[in-house]
Amino acid sequence: MSDAAQPTAAEVRAAAEAVKAALDHHLAAVERRTGDDDAAVYDAFNALAAAAEFYDELLYDRYDEVTPFEIPGAEDSLPPYTGPEEPNALSVLIRRDYAVVEPPRLLAQAQRIADLDPDERGGSAAVVGSSVHAALGVLFGEYEPDEIASRHAEFGLEEGDSTLWVTAAEELPEAGEWLGAPFDDADPQLVVCRFDASAVFDEDEPDEEPARLVVDGS
Repeated sequence: MSDAAQPTAAEVRAAAEAVKAALDHHLAAVERRTGDDDAAVYDAFNALAAAAEFYDELLYDRYDEVTPFEIPGAEDSLPPYTGPEEPNALSVLIRRDYAVVEPPRLLAQAQRIADLDPDERGGSAAVVGSSVHAALGVLFGEYEPDEIASRHAEFGLEEGDSTLWVTAAEELPEAGEWLGAPFDDADPQLVVCRFDASAVFDEDEPDEEPARLVVDGS
């Protein structure tokens, strides 16, 4: 940011005062809370997160300094939990992203798998060939997703973001009910806990494992 665009000292001071006010408001909401899913506490939390983030940005732009704490932004938090207190069923929703960074390695690994049992797969060359699409089908048909996650580099893949949501329910859905659109009914208000992994959590430490954020919605 150029000197002309930098916030003034007064603006930074005003942002700091806004954080103090948001802290007081959040504490007051917590003291008056009526239950674990009190909407006022949720709103006060988001307001505090927004005020702290804004102050941190101005502090850095003006003085090249940061605060010693992190408050997740409103977009990173979950709404109050509204699911059953004693769930009789649960759903585990998982998404893992990968980049295909070494197609030759992926093709070679898939070909090796297909060659182990060519009759079962209708002939190894026809199954894999030079098709990344076919190679991915062979790979994910052979290994469980957790094994692929732990061995992704062997298969020419690079990890992207991943998330796991544990959601509660009163009972299991009917068999086959959601198979056509497995994530359409994901309700953030039913999340018991959530685990996120992303390089965005460790941009200053690229050589370390991505941080994992646990959000408790109970």
